[in-house]
Amino acid sequence: MIIETLVKLFKRDLNKLKEEINSYHKEENLWKVSEGISNSAGNLCLHLNGNLNHFIGETIGKSGYVRQRDLEFSLKDVPRTELLKQIDETIGVVERTLKTLTENDIHKEYKRHVFEDTMTIQYFLVHLAMHLAYHLGQINYHRRSLDK
Repeated sequence: MIIETLVKLFKRDLNKLKEEINSYHKEENLWKVSEGISNSAGNLCLHLNGNLNHFIGETIGKSGYVRQRDLEFSLKDVPRTELLKQIDETIGVVERTLKTLTENDIHKEYKRHVFEDTMTIQYFLVHLAMHLAYHLGQINYHRRSLDK
Protein backbone atom coordinates (compact mmCIF):
# COMPACT_ATOMS: atom_id res chain seq x y z
CA MET A 1 0.00 0.00 0.00
CA ILE A 2 2.73 2.52 0.90
CA ILE A 3 4.46 1.86 -2.43
CA GLU A 4 1.34 2.79 -4.40
CA THR A 5 0.95 5.91 -2.27
CA LEU A 6 4.57 6.94 -2.82
CA VAL A 7 4.27 6.40 -6.59
CA LYS A 8 1.19 8.67 -6.62
CA LEU A 9 2.90 11.35 -4.52
CA PHE A 10 6.12 11.37 -6.55
CA LYS A 11 4.16 11.53 -9.82
CA ARG A 12 1.90 14.28 -8.47
CA ASP A 13 4.77 16.45 -7.31
CA LEU A 14 6.97 15.83 -10.35
CA ASN A 15 4.04 16.79 -12.58
CA LYS A 16 3.59 19.89 -10.41
CA LEU A 17 7.29 20.62 -10.98
CA LYS A 18 6.61 20.53 -14.73
CA GLU A 19 3.72 22.97 -14.23
CA GLU A 20 5.96 25.33 -12.25
CA ILE A 21 8.72 25.24 -14.88
CA ASN A 22 6.14 25.82 -17.63
CA SER A 23 4.56 28.71 -15.69
CA TYR A 24 7.58 30.99 -16.04
CA HIS A 25 6.63 33.76 -18.45
CA LYS A 26 10.26 34.38 -19.37
CA GLU A 27 12.46 31.31 -19.73
CA GLU A 28 15.57 33.23 -18.67
CA ASN A 29 13.94 33.88 -15.28
CA LEU A 30 14.32 30.18 -14.47
CA TRP A 31 17.98 31.02 -13.84
CA LYS A 32 17.57 34.24 -11.81
CA VAL A 33 18.85 34.57 -8.27
CA SER A 34 18.62 37.51 -5.91
CA GLU A 35 19.51 38.50 -2.39
CA GLY A 36 18.08 35.83 -0.10
CA ILE A 37 17.41 33.43 -3.00
CA SER A 38 20.69 31.70 -3.81
CA ASN A 39 19.42 28.82 -5.96
CA SER A 40 17.61 29.37 -9.23
CA ALA A 41 14.53 27.37 -10.14
CA GLY A 42 16.48 25.81 -12.99
CA ASN A 43 19.19 24.60 -10.65
CA LEU A 44 16.66 23.28 -8.14
CA CYS A 45 14.96 21.39 -10.98
CA LEU A 46 18.29 19.86 -12.02
CA HIS A 47 18.96 19.00 -8.37
CA LEU A 48 15.62 17.26 -7.91
CA ASN A 49 16.11 15.21 -11.07
CA GLY A 50 19.64 14.28 -10.05
CA ASN A 51 18.62 13.44 -6.50
CA LEU A 52 15.77 11.10 -7.49
CA ASN A 53 17.69 9.46 -10.33
CA HIS A 54 20.57 8.80 -7.96
CA PHE A 55 18.80 7.64 -4.82
CA ILE A 56 15.82 5.86 -6.38
CA GLY A 57 17.03 5.04 -9.89
CA GLU A 58 20.61 4.04 -9.17
CA THR A 59 20.85 3.20 -5.48
CA ILE A 60 17.61 1.21 -5.29
CA GLY A 61 16.98 0.32 -8.94
CA LYS A 62 20.58 -0.13 -10.14
CA SER A 63 19.83 2.00 -13.23
CA GLY A 64 23.44 2.89 -13.97
CA TYR A 65 22.79 6.61 -13.45
CA VAL A 66 25.94 8.56 -12.56
CA ARG A 67 25.20 11.64 -10.54
CA GLN A 68 27.14 14.86 -11.09
CA ARG A 69 25.82 16.83 -8.13
CA ASP A 70 28.11 19.84 -8.64
CA LEU A 71 26.60 20.39 -12.10
CA GLU A 72 23.10 20.44 -10.60
CA PHE A 73 24.03 23.77 -9.05
CA SER A 74 26.58 25.14 -11.53
CA LEU A 75 24.93 24.57 -14.91
CA LYS A 76 23.05 27.57 -16.24
CA ASP A 77 20.67 28.28 -19.10
CA VAL A 78 19.62 24.69 -19.71
CA PRO A 79 16.64 25.04 -22.08
CA ARG A 80 13.20 24.68 -20.52
CA THR A 81 12.46 21.84 -22.97
CA GLU A 82 15.44 19.90 -21.64
CA LEU A 83 14.35 20.43 -18.02
CA LEU A 84 10.87 19.16 -18.87
CA LYS A 85 12.32 16.15 -20.70
CA GLN A 86 14.45 15.31 -17.66
CA ILE A 87 11.41 15.54 -15.37
CA ASP A 88 9.48 13.13 -17.63
CA GLU A 89 12.42 10.72 -17.58
CA THR A 90 12.62 11.00 -13.79
CA ILE A 91 8.91 10.19 -13.46
CA GLY A 92 9.50 7.03 -15.48
CA VAL A 93 12.53 5.98 -13.43
CA VAL A 94 10.78 6.57 -10.11
CA GLU A 95 7.62 4.74 -11.14
CA ARG A 96 9.40 1.74 -12.66
CA THR A 97 11.78 1.39 -9.72
CA LEU A 98 9.20 1.72 -6.97
CA LYS A 99 6.88 -0.77 -8.66
CA THR A 100 9.61 -3.42 -8.43
CA LEU A 101 9.68 -3.16 -4.63
CA THR A 102 7.74 -5.52 -2.43
CA GLU A 103 6.28 -4.69 0.97
CA ASN A 104 9.10 -6.79 2.41
CA ASP A 105 11.75 -4.80 0.48
CA ILE A 106 10.72 -1.45 1.94
CA HIS A 107 11.38 -2.67 5.47
CA LYS A 108 14.98 -3.58 4.65
CA GLU A 109 17.84 -1.46 5.94
CA TYR A 110 18.97 1.50 3.88
CA LYS A 111 22.34 3.02 4.70
CA ARG A 112 23.74 5.89 2.67
CA HIS A 113 27.08 6.25 4.46
CA VAL A 114 29.21 3.84 6.42
CA PHE A 115 28.97 5.67 9.75
CA GLU A 116 25.42 6.95 9.36
CA ASP A 117 22.49 5.73 11.41
CA THR A 118 20.46 3.09 9.64
CA MET A 119 16.95 3.57 8.33
CA THR A 120 14.51 1.53 6.28
CA ILE A 121 14.03 1.97 2.55
CA GLN A 122 10.47 3.11 3.36
CA TYR A 123 11.76 5.83 5.68
CA PHE A 124 14.23 7.06 3.07
CA LEU A 125 11.59 7.10 0.32
CA VAL A 126 9.34 9.23 2.53
CA HIS A 127 12.32 11.53 3.15
CA LEU A 128 12.89 11.85 -0.62
CA ALA A 129 9.22 12.71 -1.20
CA MET A 130 9.45 15.43 1.47
CA HIS A 131 12.68 16.72 -0.07
CA LEU A 132 10.91 17.01 -3.43
CA ALA A 133 7.98 18.87 -1.85
CA TYR A 134 10.33 21.24 0.01
CA HIS A 135 12.16 22.30 -3.14
CA LEU A 136 8.91 22.42 -5.13
CA GLY A 137 7.70 25.06 -2.67
CA GLN A 138 10.95 26.98 -3.13
CA ILE A 139 10.48 26.94 -6.90
CA ASN A 140 6.92 28.22 -6.54
CA TYR A 141 8.15 31.07 -4.33
CA HIS A 142 11.00 31.79 -6.76
CA ARG A 143 8.59 32.02 -9.68
CA ARG A 144 6.16 34.31 -7.89
CA SER A 145 9.01 36.53 -6.66
CA LEU A 146 11.33 36.76 -9.62
CA ASP A 147 9.35 36.02 -12.79
CA LYS A 148 8.20 39.57 -13.45
